[in-house]
Amino acid sequence: MRKLANSELDRLNIDEFKKAAKTPLIIILDNIRSLNNIGSVFRTADAFLIEKMYLCGITAKPPNKDIRRTALGSTESVEWEYRESTLDLVKELQVRGVRVFSIEQVESATMLHDFKVNMNETYALVFGNEVKGVSQEVVSASDGVIEIPQFGTKHSLNISVSAGVVIWDFWSKHNS
Repeated sequence: MRKLANSELDRLNIDEFKKAAKTPLIIILDNIRSLNNIGSVFRTADAFLIEKMYLCGITAKPPNKDIRRTALGSTESVEWEYRESTLDLVKELQVRGVRVFSIEQVESATMLHDFKVNMNETYALVFGNEVKGVSQEVVSASDGVIEIPQFGTKHSLNISVSAGVVIWDFWSKHNS
């Protein structure tokens, strides 16, 4: 086996990306502290043609050299917007018909493998702070909560890992 060169991967350029049909998925980052996590989620959003990202609260926004270092240019391809209040954004999206799901551990959460994607709907997924998770007020306002099953000794995954797992799962269910 031979590793492929980047030129052999047949990737979109930024103009093609902006014109391409998007996955009907919006990513909301709720008070993310780590600039590396933010950049990593941008890269995942680019990889799966995500419709839009919202950076909320204390979440840093581009241009930022530490975000750029991890995002590797995806802040230029992925549409994004900053909002002060995650809760206000959630309510606004719901009024527009978007189904909002927090990624969190709560009573009666839907396990990720049991989550069903309706092909005719747009979804927003809220990923929370590295220590406190998604705020309770946002969890309470969400249409539902999705939990990533875990079987080891730790209670959570890094936010960028969680985003990668959930976004890939959504994309694969939507495109199957």
